Amino acid sequence: MFQWSKKVVKSVTFNPGLADESLLAQVESYLEKQPDKTFSDLCKEALWQSLCVPESVRPAPKTEATTPIEQQIGELQRQVAGLEERFFAKGSNRLEAMEHHLLQLSQQVAQLAIVVNERSIIQYPNQTEVVTNTSYTAPAPPQEVDPVISRLSQFLDDF
Repeated sequence: MFQWSKKVVKSVTFNPGLADESLLAQVESYLEKQPDKTFSDLCKEALWQSLCVPESVRPAPKTEATTPIEQQIGELQRQVAGLEERFFAKGSNRLEAMEHHLLQLSQQVAQLAIVVNERSIIQYPNQTEVVTNTSYTAPAPPQEVDPVISRLSQFLDDF
């Protein structure tokens, strides 16, 4: 049988589906109730049971860390895992908020473009032909312009 010479790390991926999300919730609930267990311990136990390995061959479960240093290492590992989880959750929330704001801005720019086009059509009712050009051209006679629209028109040009 193959013997590993060093620690091997494997990962488990939970997809955004109902089954995986409920399983992850159960795992988190179980680990909260048993703070001495880790996700790694839980996975190993499940693998031992799933692969039908006899109890006599399985390693004895660790009941308690043998030294205070091991206890401190375990606590630090739990703290790091908690920090990583909160960090990624905040990053995800920030990204979603930015996407939402970008969508709102895009909608506002589209509405502003409609308003600007409507005003240019209303200002020239005597014209018999309406040109449907997508590029914005300033009217020949300078008229009083709303300061908000003038600031937003700069963004429209860039957009």
